[in-house]
Amino acid sequence: MKFVIQGGKKLQGDIKVSGAKNAITPIIAATLLTDEECIIDNVPRISDVDSMLKILQSLGGAVTWTGEHQVSICNRGATFHTLDHKLVKSLRSSILFLGSFLGRFHSIELTEPGGCIIGNRPLDTHFHALARLGVVVERVNSHFRFSHRGLKGATVILLEASVTATENLLMAAALAEGTTVIKNAAYEPHVSDLIQFLIEMGADIQGIGTPTLCIKGVESMHGAHHTVIPDTIEAGTFLIMGLASKSRITIHDVRVDHMDVVLEKLRAMGGRFEVKGTTITTKPSGLHAARIDARAYPGVPTDLQSLFGILATQAHGTSLIFDTMFEGRLGYIQELIRMGSNAIICDPHRVLITGPTPLYGQEIRSFDLRAGAAMIVAGVIAAGETVINNAEIIDRGYEHIEERLAALGVEISRIE
Repeated sequence: MKFVIQGGKKLQGDIKVSGAKNAITPIIAATLLTDEECIIDNVPRISDVDSMLKILQSLGGAVTWTGEHQVSICNRGATFHTLDHKLVKSLRSSILFLGSFLGRFHSIELTEPGGCIIGNRPLDTHFHALARLGVVVERVNSHFRFSHRGLKGATVILLEASVTATENLLMAAALAEGTTVIKNAAYEPHVSDLIQFLIEMGADIQGIGTPTLCIKGVESMHGAHHTVIPDTIEAGTFLIMGLASKSRITIHDVRVDHMDVVLEKLRAMGGRFEVKGTTITTKPSGLHAARIDARAYPGVPTDLQSLFGILATQAHGTSLIFDTMFEGRLGYIQELIRMGSNAIICDPHRVLITGPTPLYGQEIRSFDLRAGAAMIVAGVIAAGETVINNAEIIDRGYEHIEERLAALGVEISRIE
């Protein structure tokens, strides 16, 4: 599938931020911890959500869309032996089922999940953490076998502040016997949103929003009604699009308190925008170079690194983009160079971008979800026609993106 963009035009209008992809995926997995109905609001209609829900359905879970962005989930009859392993293997987010599977079943077998090619993402941190709760992990050919005789609380020091390892451990510990203390836990806003959902289900968790979490296991959990937080990455995408195109657009339903460092970095680059409550309006502004370090929260998210790379092409001076987390997220730079940018890749984690340089439409490709969004922004500010191949990957995290951008004046069409 392709997106075709006629670029070089000023944008104007309003756009609303969807529910957070990185929050809804673990929340869907967490519904397995109860037999009762869970109702989730502000659910983004993206392909990753569809795949996560299909995995639940393959287990025998009942999934019903009760509104445009509301879904009802009941896993009363869930059984592991009907799991769609092919779907699990194709979806990186499926790793988030590991904790809830182990909370519900005593023995499971899984293939390693797939997903975007953004660098090495080993599962050692997950395995090390779950072993502390009594989980035995064995490699059987191309599968992993997990088993336990009842999860037991323990003190776990994570090898790294991994978001998905923290989330899996939270779900496994919620129903474990005794108390689990997680140190060096990730505390991104979407991790806190999962914790809030687990608490609404009856979990006993202290330390929300900090790197030390204390979970007292409970005997059972119940259904809950939860509203997913707005997507910080989507808000950042639209904000950078407005600044890069020197346009005035208004972004609604933004959790500004989740974007402190992002907003400060954009101000430091000369970006002008007005914040009113949950609304941000961009203003045309002159941009200058900066050092952008993508790192764990509360730093600039690695998911926005490629968007900052696009912005750097329009800034005066030389910017250093440093992704401290993944070594495979600079693939988009070669596409930017083809479009006319002045960029030098220093090593797998760092790139120097000198601007401002005009960009020109080319036929390019999307290497991963976030690079795909960055390529859309590049196409918006480039002169002429840009064709983005492998564009279906963008649907993993952005709902009806072409329709929403068209409302801002972007000339974009989807070619199946």
